[in-house]
Amino acid sequence: MKLKKKVTTALGMTALAVTISASAMAADTIKVGILHSLSGTMAISETTLKDTMLMLIDEQNKKGGVLGKKLEAVVVDPASNWPLFAEKAKELIEKEKVVATFGCWTSVSRKSVLPVFEEQNSLLFYPVQYEGEESSRNVFYTGAAPNQQAIPAVDYLMTEIGVKRWVLAGTDYVYPRTTNKILEAYLKAKGVAAADIMINYTPFGHSDWQSIVADIKKFGSEGKKTAVVSTINGDANVPFYKELGNQGITADNIPVVAFSVGEEELSGIDTKPLVGHLAAWNYFMSVDSEVNDAFIESWQKFIKSENRVTNDPMEAHYIGFNMWVKAVEKAGTTDAEAVQDAIIGVTVPNLSGGYSAMMPNHHITKPVLIGEIQDDGQFEIVWQTSGLEVGDAWSDYLEGSKDLISDWRKPLSCGAYNVVTAKCSGTN
Repeated sequence: MKLKKKVTTALGMTALAVTISASAMAADTIKVGILHSLSGTMAISETTLKDTMLMLIDEQNKKGGVLGKKLEAVVVDPASNWPLFAEKAKELIEKEKVVATFGCWTSVSRKSVLPVFEEQNSLLFYPVQYEGEESSRNVFYTGAAPNQQAIPAVDYLMTEIGVKRWVLAGTDYVYPRTTNKILEAYLKAKGVAAADIMINYTPFGHSDWQSIVADIKKFGSEGKKTAVVSTINGDANVPFYKELGNQGITADNIPVVAFSVGEEELSGIDTKPLVGHLAAWNYFMSVDSEVNDAFIESWQKFIKSENRVTNDPMEAHYIGFNMWVKAVEKAGTTDAEAVQDAIIGVTVPNLSGGYSAMMPNHHITKPVLIGEIQDDGQFEIVWQTSGLEVGDAWSDYLEGSKDLISDWRKPLSCGAYNVVTAKCSGTN
């Protein structure tokens, strides 16, 4: 009995030691949240961003981590379910104690989590193009604002291709609706008649495109050069592009410029009927730079496939993550308020061979590129800005927004400052 008691006590002490050791180890890491859909309609785009973050964290740990501690990735799956994004964000912050989160794709998911990050005073790095009309102290927008993607794309179609009629086709949620509201105002300011603008919205995961594409074809057959500006998101793009090919719509007769279709989305479809259609991004895998070559090599080695592609939101995570690391090291702490102050003005390499900076409005500087789809699923860059564009939080083309600026530096520290009334109208 005594021997049995001693063994039991020893085993108990060992288990306690293991528990204490595990707790000590956990305290020795810095937790980083990854909030991307790994299932549902957006998994086609977001799963790769989860893997990108795992690679970046792994590489940083090989450099010694941050502030002498290793980084620990905490991955959750909000499953393309917008309310679930908020629940998972709260779980990351309250339960897992992450110091920063990298995630979301759609604006509706970002809008869902925004109150959580603001209430908890935690940090979100958002890597995808969006509609603007927002600026939060707790969010860093490393994807494109409309002036860094949508407006330049329309200018390109107008000046280089001579487009006169416009189809604004999007998924039915906040990003396409707000972006198209901005584009409609911009087009009308450029003298485009209302009759030459067609707007259409479809649900997430929409699959039956036959009648919509027929309407687009009819709209484009009335004697004026027509283009489609696409804010269609997720897996709905696959049947959309397939139906374009089925109905004989090509880049020669009605070109499509997409804001949410990159190399990853094209890797799952036959691109031969899509050759010549366009996308507007701030990065393409085909960018010719040493830093991009190194990134592609690291990515394919990490993912264990020479066939895996890179894309724009991956670069946005690359930039945002490196900015966060640099700001933490500059502040000497992962404390949210200290990092918020330290990150403004931080500059890191982008994958085009230049440098991107975090501006006072929590948007970054980026080049704008137009790419033409090739039959191998890559993009040939056909146009780009001569320098970097500063992301605008508030559109110059919308009433109620054109007089607003965002500046999170003290003493202003305001996300919506009205330069006419000299008043801050809110925190975001």
